[in-house]
Amino acid sequence: MDRQDAKVELTSHMKVLRAFAMSLTRNDAAADDLVQDTVLKAWSNLDKFQEGTNMRAWLFTILRNTFYSNRRKAVREVEDATGAIIDAISVKPAHDGRLQLAEFRAALAELPVEQREVLTLVGVLQYSYEEAAEVCGVKVGTIKSRLNRGREALAIKMHLSATDPMEITDAATHAVVAASGGTAA
Repeated sequence: MDRQDAKVELTSHMKVLRAFAMSLTRNDAAADDLVQDTVLKAWSNLDKFQEGTNMRAWLFTILRNTFYSNRRKAVREVEDATGAIIDAISVKPAHDGRLQLAEFRAALAELPVEQREVLTLVGVLQYSYEEAAEVCGVKVGTIKSRLNRGREALAIKMHLSATDPMEITDAATHAVVAASGGTAA
C-alpha cells in the first residue's frame, strides 16, 4: 500500500472513529477533538503504519491511547475560570522592584536632609509624628510639613501622579510615597 492509499483508507474510517470517541467521551465536542487528535497523530506517523496490518485497529489504538493520556493529564489539572488560583500562587520575579528602588534611592538622596530624615522616620521606621518631632527636636507641625513637602518632591522626581497606578514592590518605598498622591498597588 502506498502513502496515497494509506491516506484514503485513513479518511474512510472517520465515522467509526467518531463513534468510538463518542462512546469514550460522551460529549460531542470532546469526541470531535479526540478524533482530530487521532487523525493528526496518525497522519504525521503514517510512515510507521505497517502495510498489511489492520488500519482501523491501529487508529482505534491511537484514539484510545490519546483518550487515556488526556484523562491522566486532566486529573492533574485544576480548572481556574476566575483566575483566583493563579493569582494565589503567582510570584513576582526576584528582580521586580530593583529599578524602582534604585530610582527611589536616587530621588531620596536629592532631597534636603530634613525631608530625608522625616521620610525615613515616619515612612520607613513608622515613627508617629510626635516621636519624629521629638527625635528631630521640632514641633509636630514642622514634621508634617517636611513630610508632605518630601513626599511631593519624591513624587515629582519619580514622575508619579495621583491618577497613575503605582506598583512598588519593596515596603520601604511604598511606605514613604504612599501618601504623596500616588496610589500604591
